[in-house]
Amino acid sequence: MPRVSIETLDHGGSFSGWLAEPEGTPRGAIIVIQEIFGVNPGIRAKCDHWASLGYLSLAPDLFWRIQEGVELDPDVPEQFQEALGLMQKLNQDKAIADIEACIREARSRLPAREDGNAGRVGCVGYCLGGRLAFMTAARTDVDASVGYYGVGLEGLLGEKHAIARPLMLHIAGADHFVTPDKQELIHEGLDDHPRVTLHDYPGEDHGFATESGKRRSEQAARLADSRTEAFFAEYVG
Repeated sequence: MPRVSIETLDHGGSFSGWLAEPEGTPRGAIIVIQEIFGVNPGIRAKCDHWASLGYLSLAPDLFWRIQEGVELDPDVPEQFQEALGLMQKLNQDKAIADIEACIREARSRLPAREDGNAGRVGCVGYCLGGRLAFMTAARTDVDASVGYYGVGLEGLLGEKHAIARPLMLHIAGADHFVTPDKQELIHEGLDDHPRVTLHDYPGEDHGFATESGKRRSEQAARLADSRTEAFFAEYVG
């Protein structure tokens, strides 16, 4: 199975990641940041998609300190509640450190660019991962970041000054976790940021770009994903 072991930044442990590799030389790398449901089939499918487009793709198991190998189905109510409990226990600062370790791991697997610099790495996250993608943009040297329906972004706006590389955010207009007042704060805080691009999806709910299941909204998902693909083609490879 395409799992790899990634050492933590402090060298105090290691955790697993799902690795998808392209045919031939990768054009860059994409870190896929999980929802609250773990590295489940949907997240693995996201990795496989990026590999099909020529990127090395890696999805870290961010719940490993709580419970390793979490794979939950959002359409099963009991599993949805379990996922909410895991999210409450997650140390997000340590999760960002783990994502930074993945960025370094991905760069080590990329060939040097023609200009002599290391290969570029982007990250894309969903739900909880959308929040973590924002934090990754502000706290690491990732080359580009994308967040889908990130939760609690209005509480992170104090970090916006640290975003030095491109960030794209997809906002679900009818997101029952990110209500209109919160969306307004996000726009007020980021609309004039030179490195941030916001896209709104009116009438769409949280989770609209999931790979399968009841939450997926096909037209909106395809639009958001096409924007993400063009974004990474420009800034990653």
